[in-house]
Amino acid sequence: MFGFDKMFDFNRDGKLDSLERAIQFQFMDDMLKEDHSSSDFDEDEADVFGDAGLDYDELEFMDPDERREVLEDAGLDPDEFDF
Repeated sequence: MFGFDKMFDFNRDGKLDSLERAIQFQFMDDMLKEDHSSSDFDEDEADVFGDAGLDYDELEFMDPDERREVLEDAGLDPDEFDF
């Protein structure tokens, strides 16, 4: 039994029966779906910011006026990006 399997061995018999295995697979499937769907991060925008020497996360937490100024200073049009 693997370490992660122990979390789904509800009856503690040392092996996963079909129900326990199904719950484990459903859990893993939900985790993967959540990981992909929760991100609205655009990789192409990250490349543009990285090429301009900017960090996406820092831009995201700036106030709108400061972000506009930083983007303009980097030669980017602030109206092209949604934060």
